[in-house]
Amino acid sequence: MVLAIVALALAGFVALGPRSMTEWARGRVLVSTLAAAAALGAVYDALRGSWLGATILLASAIWIGTELRSPPPASGMSRAEAASMLGVSETASRGEIEAAFRRLIQRVHPDRGGAPGLAAKLNAARAVLLKAGR
Repeated sequence: MVLAIVALALAGFVALGPRSMTEWARGRVLVSTLAAAAALGAVYDALRGSWLGATILLASAIWIGTELRSPPPASGMSRAEAASMLGVSETASRGEIEAAFRRLIQRVHPDRGGAPGLAAKLNAARAVLLKAGR
C-alpha cells in the first residue's frame, strides 16, 4: 500500500512537470505524501497487532505532518532592500549584481559552514534585482 502511494505521488510529479510547481509547493506535496504513507503504515501495523511499530510510525507521521504548517517563503523584498543586501546600487548592471552575489555567497553558503537562511536571502535578493530585466 505504501508503494502504491509513493508510485501515485511519483506519477503526479511526472504529470505536473518540472516547472508547474514552485520548489516550496513540490516540497509540501512530498512531505504530505510521506506523512500519509507513515500514517497508513501505522494503521497496517496496528491491524497486524504490532503496536510498537504502529506507535513509531504514527509518531513519525505526526512529526512529519508538522512540517506542513510552515508558511511559504516570503517574496516581498523590495529592490532597495535587495540592493542593500548585496551591496550594490538599485541601478546596478547584471554583471555587478552577479559579482556581488558570488562574492557574498562564497562566504555564507551552507556547504562552507554558513547559514542556510542568509544564503536563501541572498538568492532572493539576486532574483529581485535580476527580475527587472537587467
